[in-house]
Amino acid sequence: MKNFKYLSLIVCIALFSNHFYGQENSAYSFNSENLLEHVKELASDAYEGRRTGTAGANMAKEYIINHLKTIEFGPLDGNYEQMFKFGKGKKTYKGVNVLGYVRGTEQPEKHIVLSAHYDHEGIKNGVIYNGADDDASGVSALFAFAEYFKKHPPKHSVILAFFDAEELGLQGSKYYVANPIVPLDAIVLNINMDMVSRNVNNELYAVGIKSHPNLEAVYKNHKIVEGLTLIAGHDGTDRKDNWTYSSDHASFAKVKIPFVYFGVEDHEDYHKPTDDYENIHPVFYKNAVESIIRFFEKIDKMTF
Repeated sequence: MKNFKYLSLIVCIALFSNHFYGQENSAYSFNSENLLEHVKELASDAYEGRRTGTAGANMAKEYIINHLKTIEFGPLDGNYEQMFKFGKGKKTYKGVNVLGYVRGTEQPEKHIVLSAHYDHEGIKNGVIYNGADDDASGVSALFAFAEYFKKHPPKHSVILAFFDAEELGLQGSKYYVANPIVPLDAIVLNINMDMVSRNVNNELYAVGIKSHPNLEAVYKNHKIVEGLTLIAGHDGTDRKDNWTYSSDHASFAKVKIPFVYFGVEDHEDYHKPTDDYENIHPVFYKNAVESIIRFFEKIDKMTF
């Protein structure tokens, strides 16, 4: 009987450990180890900093599409790729947005765009800028959402937008908003994630909470993941830098679409070649992604 008790205790500890430290966060249905692995892959030297129009960016695009196909997450309008061109200085760039789609179960005519950019700074002076936090972290967070939707289909239709050329002036999101595929009046919200994997104070900012009354209601009643502080700010109403137009959510804000931008304060490796996988904060990152999914879950239950 004594041995049986010890065996039962060991089994319970193993189950507990697997739940909290193993493969899947069962409550929010994303693979926490894969969350890290995707960042590690996309921020590796093989992708040469994912500069728009380079071989590294094309590798990243193919990686994203292949993963969406592997988990059987379909494209928007029959095609994952939305190609575009733009000029900057004397150079013409070719970019590609990657667009995934899942149809809503209750309000399919209304769409929420979840976005992150997959490009980064590329190679400068022979040094690779890998962009782990900026923004491989947001790309992998979108993968986590895709996994979540497999077990928890959203009530609104959802577009997963992996934007290109953010670092060159938000070009991918600008092009999407100008050529939206889904009419703009059918898009009720943009949730953008850009730099969500590290902060020494365990603080994650939510910008745009005041862009729609539903967002304020969710924020005020949001259940925070233990160990993480979610702060509404950087929106022009406090004394901090205004991030309303700092990333791809700006393209939606400019056409009056409500938005929430999740991101962290700039850190010592921001836009430096030291923004590597080894410098992200894994526990904070997992908590941030879970908190954003919880936020979405509440928003998705509302009527816009």
